[in-house]
Amino acid sequence: MGHFRRSGFLWLLLMLLFVPSVKAELNVGDKAPDFSLQGSDGRLYSLADYRGKQAVVVAWFPRAFTSGCTVECRSLAKNGDRIRSFDVSYFMASTDPVEKNEAFAQDTGADFPLLSDPEGQVARAYGVYTMGFARRHTFYIDRDGVISHIDRVVRPSSSAEDMIEHLNRLGVPRRDS
Repeated sequence: MGHFRRSGFLWLLLMLLFVPSVKAELNVGDKAPDFSLQGSDGRLYSLADYRGKQAVVVAWFPRAFTSGCTVECRSLAKNGDRIRSFDVSYFMASTDPVEKNEAFAQDTGADFPLLSDPEGQVARAYGVYTMGFARRHTFYIDRDGVISHIDRVVRPSSSAEDMIEHLNRLGVPRRDS
């Protein structure tokens, strides 16, 4: 019995030492974690560049070329004109490498950047990192850098329509025509 307790204690100690700590979940009203991530278009995107200027939407997705992610990306691409009628910059983001997101963007006809976070540091900061990939959550960030809405139940097939509905409800202004 003593051996079992000792080995159980060692296992617990190892877990505490080597498993990264769980970050508290982000909530509406929290300041959005800053990021600088490479886009599928070759540009570097930083949240700080939009502060005071424009709202930002970051739609995290698990893996490029999977069925749900393909449906979601195509939905956003198909409705890009409707989304861009708002004064907002929007992105999809994953822990996939840049090269994979570049190919995925081309394959799905994405007319918006797909951001790559291959080390998962930004995904961890947003509380979406799990077992090497990001959970499908969409963050709406106001022009002050504050989270105004989090969609934790994203439906890939209607993601664009849902995004448009949230942007309307949040009062994100329309671009001048």
